[in-house]
Amino acid sequence: MLATDTGRVASGIELGAAVRAWRERTTPVEAGLPAGGDRRVPGLRREELALLVGISVDYLVRLEQGRATNPSAQVLGALARALHLATGERELLYRLAGAAPPPSGSVPRAVPRGVQLMIDRMSDTPLAVFTAAWDTVQWNPLWAELLGDPEALDARARNLIWRYFIAEERNRSRVERDAAHAAAFEGEMVADLRRAMDRYPDDRAVRELAAALREGNPRFAELWRRFEVAPNGPSRKTVLHPALGPITLDCDVLTIDGSDLRIVLYSAEPGSHDAELLDRLRAGERGLTGDADPTHIARIGGSQAT
Repeated sequence: MLATDTGRVASGIELGAAVRAWRERTTPVEAGLPAGGDRRVPGLRREELALLVGISVDYLVRLEQGRATNPSAQVLGALARALHLATGERELLYRLAGAAPPPSGSVPRAVPRGVQLMIDRMSDTPLAVFTAAWDTVQWNPLWAELLGDPEALDARARNLIWRYFIAEERNRSRVERDAAHAAAFEGEMVADLRRAMDRYPDDRAVRELAAALREGNPRFAELWRRFEVAPNGPSRKTVLHPALGPITLDCDVLTIDGSDLRIVLYSAEPGSHDAELLDRLRAGERGLTGDADPTHIARIGGSQAT
């Protein structure tokens, strides 16, 4: 057996022993389960932990026996939450699994100074900044004119995922989606929220958002149970503008390294009819923008947004 294989086996055995020790010390009450019934040990049964984590009992048995040595980040995050691991224990769990511990704390909202300067120079592009959980951080006037002003929404509806799955009837999106585009968008949003919750397990607002979405929308709950990973990518979207009609644009999502923010921006193919419509929007024809300062950026403070 190669040395690397020996080390992997040893690490798997230690990981299994740690998971079992943490399971046996966690009471049902601590895990939010009923405490009734005769129990030979005070801790969680394998069936109970498997249910909480969303894995099979067989997989948990193999994990505790050191035969499942590469649990996913989603499984590790769910184990850490179900077992109520402290920060140091959570880091140990990831190290034993050969994975890098995700950062704890809250989802970042602060825009780095250099990025802010870049955003300020892009006033001719419909643009908004979102957190990893799709809360709106800021947007420019052209975004507001194209897609509607987030300032008019209540705080919860400024979360893009909440607005789509829960508050769509009251805050209808101007983006037109057929069934295929809607399915892709839904998968991306659910995967992104799960990723944010796993990456920032200490952020209570993200956990509460996910719980409320699972309770409030059966479609979201169904997608959440699938544990699917749907990467974001460029797309084309048709915006139904109330004054200019349909405008088909390219939509790109840029990720800001180090701050886990997303910049969403729209652009049109040069020389196209859609580019002409976007130019009319910039020019403020038909009184669309009034006398607003085109360089003004609307920003959301500490409250939940999008």
